[in-house]
Amino acid sequence: MPSEGLFGVHGAALEVRSQRMGVLASNIANASTPGFKAQDVDFQKALAAVENSASTGGNASITGVLQYRVPSQPSLDGNTVELSTEQTAFAENAVAYQTTLSFLNGRIGQITRALRGE
Repeated sequence: MPSEGLFGVHGAALEVRSQRMGVLASNIANASTPGFKAQDVDFQKALAAVENSASTGGNASITGVLQYRVPSQPSLDGNTVELSTEQTAFAENAVAYQTTLSFLNGRIGQITRALRGE
């Protein structure tokens, strides 16, 4: 049985959330870099891209679905990172990542028990 059948959409969701975490961390790390343009991920498009690459045997990547953020208050140095926005998005994504991971761990536990005949 393919892993998609065992884990449903959750495996792909974990991959997208992991990659998004990297994008958001990069935004936060570059908050004071002149000219840096903050990016984020459209979760639904990224999930579809990851699921499609998994079904075709390709590498899962969100590169094609990255979008630049439009700041509410542009900076004079051209940097579009708004630290509070990035920190909030990072925290929300971390909670969603942990929730997805917990679900997958529970599912793996169920499969393990089933294989043992418990």
